[in-house]
Amino acid sequence: MKMEGEEGEGEEAAEVPSEEVKEASPPSENSDQELIVESLKSISNILLHNETGQVHFFDLRITFLLTALRMDVRAQLVQELHGISLLGNQLDATLGLCWPDTLETARAGLEVGEQLPPLSRQQTELTMEILKILFNITFDTSRHKVDEEEAAEYRHLGALLRHCLMSHADGEERTEEFHSHTVNLLGNLPLPCLDVLLVPKVQQGSIEYMGVNMDAVNMLLEFMEKTLDRVLPPLRDVTNKPEVGSALRNKLVRIMTSIDTDVKDCAAEFLFVLCKESVSRFIKYTGYGNAAGLLAARGLLRGGRDSGIYSEDEESDTEEYREAKAHINPITGVVEEEQPNPMEGMTEEQKELEAMKLVHMFDRLSRPSSDDSGYPTRSAQRRRHPSTLQPGPPSKTHQLISPTGPQSVC
Repeated sequence: MKMEGEEGEGEEAAEVPSEEVKEASPPSENSDQELIVESLKSISNILLHNETGQVHFFDLRITFLLTALRMDVRAQLVQELHGISLLGNQLDATLGLCWPDTLETARAGLEVGEQLPPLSRQQTELTMEILKILFNITFDTSRHKVDEEEAAEYRHLGALLRHCLMSHADGEERTEEFHSHTVNLLGNLPLPCLDVLLVPKVQQGSIEYMGVNMDAVNMLLEFMEKTLDRVLPPLRDVTNKPEVGSALRNKLVRIMTSIDTDVKDCAAEFLFVLCKESVSRFIKYTGYGNAAGLLAARGLLRGGRDSGIYSEDEESDTEEYREAKAHINPITGVVEEEQPNPMEGMTEEQKELEAMKLVHMFDRLSRPSSDDSGYPTRSAQRRRHPSTLQPGPPSKTHQLISPTGPQSVC
């Protein structure tokens, strides 16, 4: 293990054998303690070999893990260490901000309204770690009322998040990840504190609505549109079943048939809402077989739309879908080869006989329970007539079903 020398001798770090450290340390009480010691040694070596920015990154990463795994650490950071204010200041310093007004931010060295340059890689990484920690310690904020002091903290944080939303990282994928962490944290803030998104004055080139700057709202809408397009893109491939494939929609449809009831219900509800609670659109993207469970639970098996309030429908069918629509099997949601007509070549008498067989089978299925002869079993008779143990006379339908005629029930 490397240990820094004292009195400015940090550059000449000496390598101390692990055996000597073990001898100098008191014997561990259990294997967990030994594991902790070895982990600390590894972390020390990693930090000593990295620059200050990397050390800061590792500090934030460890804090993120602690707040994710330990509720007591989370509470201590919020209550005793004033974590929201502390991390807000870190975010401010990392982004290099100045404050032209109380809740209005700007990048230091740039004029208000001037286009922001992309954040450096180090700025992006540090900022995302801070956002993740803030998410951990604020995720239950909406469950309790906040006082004036807390509301002021959250409004200040909201102003910082607005700046994050309007900033870009180096590269589209990195920017999307950066905005994703920002939006996640915005969802934790109390609703009355989100008015800070509309505070900045309207500048030249801003999106304006009724005299209000809507740039941040526009960024949120663009982000959500990209996210929704990944889940339910315009339907083009109708040759594979909805649950087959690696797209996000395919994975969600597969989850809809999971044995875990809670998970499959969440997946089905999520897709149903994305389809604006329209039964026809839901079946289009999932197939009737996969959609039947949720539709039955909501009483929508006959079609229609649930009571949610959504924007007006737009024509979303692609040219590929319109061409194949007439040949799509609504149960499976894919185009299937035409099957031969099973009635082809039959005489009218044969067709009538097959129809009677089908009627008898439906009659059989409609009864609570029956033995092989087609008569109700004793348990079924008890359920239907608790006061009697003997069945009544067989019906004519039963005589049609049973070729051997009436039999006594044991």
